[in-house]
Amino acid sequence: MGIVRTDESLKAEIEESRRMLLECAGVHRRGKGKEEEETKFVRTVTGSEDEDKEARLVCVTSGISFLGLAIVNRLLDRGYSVRIIIDNEEDLEKLREMEIFGESMEIDEERRVWAVMAKLTDVESLCEAFNGCRGVFHTSAFVDPGGVSGYSVSLFARFKFMAEIEVTASENVMEACARTPSVAKCVFTSSLLACIWRDNTLNDLPPILDHNCWSDESLCRHKKMWFALGKTMAEKAAWTVARERDVKLATICPALVTGPEFCRRNPTASIAYLKGAQEMYADGLLATVDVSRVAEAHACVYEAMSNTASGRYVCFDCVIRREEEAEELAMQMGLPMNRISDNASSDSLIRFELCNRKLSRLMSTPSRCSDDVH
Repeated sequence: MGIVRTDESLKAEIEESRRMLLECAGVHRRGKGKEEEETKFVRTVTGSEDEDKEARLVCVTSGISFLGLAIVNRLLDRGYSVRIIIDNEEDLEKLREMEIFGESMEIDEERRVWAVMAKLTDVESLCEAFNGCRGVFHTSAFVDPGGVSGYSVSLFARFKFMAEIEVTASENVMEACARTPSVAKCVFTSSLLACIWRDNTLNDLPPILDHNCWSDESLCRHKKMWFALGKTMAEKAAWTVARERDVKLATICPALVTGPEFCRRNPTASIAYLKGAQEMYADGLLATVDVSRVAEAHACVYEAMSNTASGRYVCFDCVIRREEEAEELAMQMGLPMNRISDNASSDSLIRFELCNRKLSRLMSTPSRCSDDVH
């Protein structure tokens, strides 16, 4: 099942995105008159200007998505300059409606954030977009609205196409990182769903699920967990290219990303994530995480990669274990209760425990979340 955005919800999302960017970027107005007034971003730098500009310029794919925008805002708040990749006219129009970038979309030296057009299916255009950036945050994801909860065999071909696009995009991003001399590291947004789908009928499964666990692709296909399968395949593809091309990579695997009006602002991915929610809930694996924490995790991991941070990081705030928690999530999503818990408490059925100790330890160390970006 997919959720179609109304004009009203799209306008509301645009206005919310505009408000968040303006708050985080430190905007001031300038111009010869009211009619010529432009919204400009104030660039704040410390230390050597040239070194700072180079070290603090990063690129975010899909930077105007629900999660992408939160990451952009967090990076701006930390003093980075951010280049947002957009790849379609809808995103371009959304940025123009936000009245931040102007009609030309050209780079301005006084701005700390700007947009560039690039295709995730085209390595050369990605190389151009990454050029000059020290780091890349790959947050893009492809979800087929028509096939989110599809049980029909006929939907498999459509899913396969979407999964192939996501895998190709992952490979291309990593290849572009390898080809771009300025890029030193990449943070890739995966999903907790790439960790938790295993054959739970097996008795020898470890009870702790953490960053070492991978979802079983054949099981995902059998259960028609298309979103989980796409995320698993895309992350594995990214790691394969990273190892082959010697790219410094870290991946973050967030639970269901929530936050203010998350269902309205991120409807399709939220519904897609909850495919199989009953089973996740029963096994103690249905978890959520606020979008602000996911954004903070991206920034912390990126900065710590200069030292010892590496590999995968599981990211979640809360594991839904009680009926009232499941009911609240269902209400937020506008879903019937039985889509999540099927009126059965998970307390006596839990076999597994999620562990995010690796990320929590990193984020709790002050030096890991500092301004050290070199």
